[in-house]
Amino acid sequence: MEKKEITLGHSPDPDDAFMFYALAADKIDTHGITFNHVIQDIETLNRRAMNAELDVTAVSIHAYAYVLDQYALLTSGASMGDDYGPLVISREPMSVDELRSATIAVPGLMTTAYLTLRLCIGEVKTVVVPFDHIMGSVQRGDVDAGLLIHEGQLTYSARGFHKVIDLGEWWMSETGLPLPLGGNAIKKSLGPELIALVSRLLRQSIQFGLENREVAVRHSMKYGRGMAESLTDKFVGMYVNDYTIDYGERGREAVRLLLERAHDAGIIPRPVRLEFA
Repeated sequence: MEKKEITLGHSPDPDDAFMFYALAADKIDTHGITFNHVIQDIETLNRRAMNAELDVTAVSIHAYAYVLDQYALLTSGASMGDDYGPLVISREPMSVDELRSATIAVPGLMTTAYLTLRLCIGEVKTVVVPFDHIMGSVQRGDVDAGLLIHEGQLTYSARGFHKVIDLGEWWMSETGLPLPLGGNAIKKSLGPELIALVSRLLRQSIQFGLENREVAVRHSMKYGRGMAESLTDKFVGMYVNDYTIDYGERGREAVRLLLERAHDAGIIPRPVRLEFA
């Protein structure tokens, strides 16, 4: 196990910051491993994973279908929406049927939010917009509706927008399962010894955050784009939970079924055989 520096990619949002707080703040023994944090939006991380640029990276479950030759999913670090998830919002009330002829701002074509939108309503006209600019695009009328991820799921109503559909609720009604939005992927080329150590350290970081919630939430507030501590804590609680410690059988089945349906719908090019590190 010669490699001592690990590039670790994650999103600039409170739940990822919460998960990796212990590593970023040197709160746990990393056994000589240095983690170089790379903080970029999830669509950028998805694209970088396709080029196998980072050792460990947050990745959309949708994007995992395209990188499984190079990466395996770690058993910890999942973001699951348990009867909630990405939202489609509009300036004026709109029906789901109306979305089929609307132009929708989406945070990226490799995001699981986009994949789930396609599964829900089929072919749709989209414009890719950075996730933190989507509400602005809807407000200006550049698009008819917007697909929100991250903290926008909690802040949209305070800005006067209307919910058209919650894709996590839709997926639960369809399958009875949580919606697997993202996970942590690790390069298989790192080898079994280093993969096992990194996996253990990431799990310890998540557990440290859960056991030291108040300080970890305060750390993650800087990634909440103005959210108050109480709202940041609520958002963290939505996406850092038991599934984050380990997918479990229900979480793994949710990932399997989502990607199976994506393949059946012709959205991803080949069947996916899940591989967990």
